[in-house]
Amino acid sequence: MIVGKTSGLKASQIKALERIYRRKVPAGELITTELARYLTELSRELKRQLGLIIDRSGAIETVIVGDDHEIVIPDLSRYSLGRSGLRGLRCIHTHLKPELLSRDDLTDLELLRLDLMAVLSVTEDGLPGAFEYAHLLPTKDTAQIERVVLKEFHQLDLDFGAFVHALDQEMERVATETVDLADGRERALLISVAQGSRQRVEASLAELDELARTANLAVVDKVLQRPRKLNPRFLVGEGKLREIIIRALQQRVTLLVFDQDLTPNQVRSITEMTEMKVIDRSQLILDIFARRAQSRDGKVQVELAQLKYILPRLSGKGTAMSRLMGGIGGRGPGETKLEIDRRRIRDKIRRLEKQLDSLGRGRVQRRQKRIRAGLPIVSIVGYTNAGKSTLLNALTQSDVLTEDLLFATLDTATRRLRFPLDREIIITDTVGFIRDLPKSLIGAFKATLEELEDADLLLHLVDLSNPRFDEQIQSVDKILDDLGMGAQQRLLVFNKVDQVSAEDLPHICRRYAAVPVSALSRKSFSPLLDEMQRRFWPEEGLSAENNPETSVFVDL
Repeated sequence: MIVGKTSGLKASQIKALERIYRRKVPAGELITTELARYLTELSRELKRQLGLIIDRSGAIETVIVGDDHEIVIPDLSRYSLGRSGLRGLRCIHTHLKPELLSRDDLTDLELLRLDLMAVLSVTEDGLPGAFEYAHLLPTKDTAQIERVVLKEFHQLDLDFGAFVHALDQEMERVATETVDLADGRERALLISVAQGSRQRVEASLAELDELARTANLAVVDKVLQRPRKLNPRFLVGEGKLREIIIRALQQRVTLLVFDQDLTPNQVRSITEMTEMKVIDRSQLILDIFARRAQSRDGKVQVELAQLKYILPRLSGKGTAMSRLMGGIGGRGPGETKLEIDRRRIRDKIRRLEKQLDSLGRGRVQRRQKRIRAGLPIVSIVGYTNAGKSTLLNALTQSDVLTEDLLFATLDTATRRLRFPLDREIIITDTVGFIRDLPKSLIGAFKATLEELEDADLLLHLVDLSNPRFDEQIQSVDKILDDLGMGAQQRLLVFNKVDQVSAEDLPHICRRYAAVPVSALSRKSFSPLLDEMQRRFWPEEGLSAENNPETSVFVDL
């Protein structure tokens, strides 16, 4: 294959390039003297740089025609990386002046994970002159490169076959020590690009790490950048993106996860640049929702949210499914296929919305039944992983799923809580909130929001052991206000108080007007139960302290 700037070449020159393409380098040789001389003579005649991409068998895969100062290596994504992390290709190209490998050459070596990058200087009479080659070194740390400079090409004495075999084995050994190749989980690199305070950005990145753990990803590294100006194409700066690619390739990363929401164009640009899967925070949360939804309602809501997220990001790639352009050159099978895909998604969205409405009517009937019973309704709300399900289980002696993961609960659970004198309330567990909740995910919270609308009291549960609990309180309050729940009666409840200093606890509770509990200890519930009884039946003056085992569980 001949690529590059071939326009303006004579037919004889094209044939000369074709003769190079049909040649094969003998096994064990980097390049033959005959081929090197043929390449430099033609390069001088064309007054252009020429390059060869050669595989390990010696076959010349690509002949690249550049201009007088550079060549552009074509897309090599069809050549996969081996277990060593190398692509099994080497690049040898000419320089019209006695110049060594450039920074761009070395960057290509790192980004493309080539076996070797070499430059062959062209003398004034068209003969091979100075020669330099470089290769990656096996290392667990940041990528390192070894460079070998020869004043004359004829000084080259390298058994390339033995060299690349040894390099491949050593690279694989280091990779095996660094990376557990038996781990079947996707290896992810987390990226945050934001202009906020470092403390806030780091807190958000730590939360993304927890989300990744919940999604069963193996997080191998994190990158944080706080630029003065965001790059509209890649979000991250191009130089930083190259560093990310090199780091990701070295650590066998298969997935890049951005903490910020990406536009469809940014996802496409970053994917094309990195040749890796790219997702953002919203897509990661949706994936977690899809894994954890159990009820029919939850599954439909999550699928609907996913389709609405995917639709604007759907675009074709390549010749078989080209991007929509409009006008001459923009029509054809690519556009037709793309529109068919979009229409199918829109049709499915309409079907799911109808199905959700039908399921919603069932939820409405169940809620109306509870309202007619005249029982107070309490909903436990709070940040994800604050311990809401654990508290519900302890209060009502039930067995709702609890895990130390974000969004462990996605489907709402409803139980009855019985007090003395045959008093009862209905208590519901809801999906946890998270900071900067994207609008595209609000639909996945529909069942939770319906429960909150009917609640007489919202128990806002807070993980007091979290160093950022104050920010989490603000995030939940903001989401509730945005959802029109600002007027709902609320009771702030601090959980996990057993992990906080006993001396500081009373002061913190007074400051926030909060009730302390430990969801793992029923003995700590008296203040909470007393406060709920005071709010619902103030005239009776009941005390939960004298009735510690009065709550029972009835699945509704």
